[in-house]
Order: sequence, then structure tokens, then C-alpha cells
Amino acid sequence: MLTYLAALLIGVIAGLRTFTAPAAVSWAAYFGALPLAGTRLAFFGAGLTPYIFTALLIWESIFDQLPRVPTRKSPPQVIGRVASGALCGAAVVMPHSWWVFGLCEGIIGALIGTFAGYELRVRLARAVGRDRPVAIIEDVVAVVAAVLIVTLLV
Repeated sequence: MLTYLAALLIGVIAGLRTFTAPAAVSWAAYFGALPLAGTRLAFFGAGLTPYIFTALLIWESIFDQLPRVPTRKSPPQVIGRVASGALCGAAVVMPHSWWVFGLCEGIIGALIGTFAGYELRVRLARAVGRDRPVAIIEDVVAVVAAVLIVTLLV
């Protein structure tokens, strides 16, 4: 049961930050905490994959600070976040159950993270008067939560 919760929550993280979820899943697979060897998602644990996803995570965090970044609710952004949530949800569930359940949980979580995360960020930015501090807090929360999800729930 915790596995399905982990799939949903890693999807929420993908909705907040597209590359944070795959970076966390990839490091977990790389270190063997998430046994994906021999599965269709074994690439998550391959040699360079965690480094590539970590570089993308850093790039996304920097890019998000730019003033003309499209909203996360735009179709390309939503599609990317849903795809990330789907893959990560499937990866989290794959060693324990049928991967399709995790894929669905990841999609649902990504949609929750995308739209609820947007609303929360907008409201907090209005309250603070600036978006940048809220964006940085969102980055930190996403990374810490992703690490906790893949270490405690998987």
C-alpha cells in the first residue's frame, strides 16, 4: 500500500518540478534502493542517468527563475510533467506490483502537483510580494520530499 502512496507522491513532485522526480528515482535505482535492473525502466539506474537528471533538475531550477518562463499550466508543460510523473510512478511500483498501477498513480499525482502547486505558488507569491523566494522554497521542498519518498516509502 505504501508503494502506491509513493507513486502518487512522486507524481506530485513531478507536477511541481518535472526533473526532480526522475532525478530522485534515478539515484534510488543507481544505488539499488529501487531494484529496476532487468526491467523496462532499468535505464533509470544506468551509469550516467542520475547525473543527467540531476543536471536537468539544476537547469530547470535556474530556468524557472527567469521572468518569461511559460506557466506550468500550458499544454507542453503539463504534458512533460505528466510524462515524468507517469514514468516515475511506474518505476516506483514496478519492483512490487504491476507497473500500470504506478503509472496511473503518477499521472494523477502529476496533475495534482501541477495545478495545486501552481495555485499555492501564486497565492504565496502574492502574500510575499515576490515570486523568487517562493520558487526557491518550492525547489527545496520538491527535492527534500522526493528524497524522502524514494528512501522511506519505496
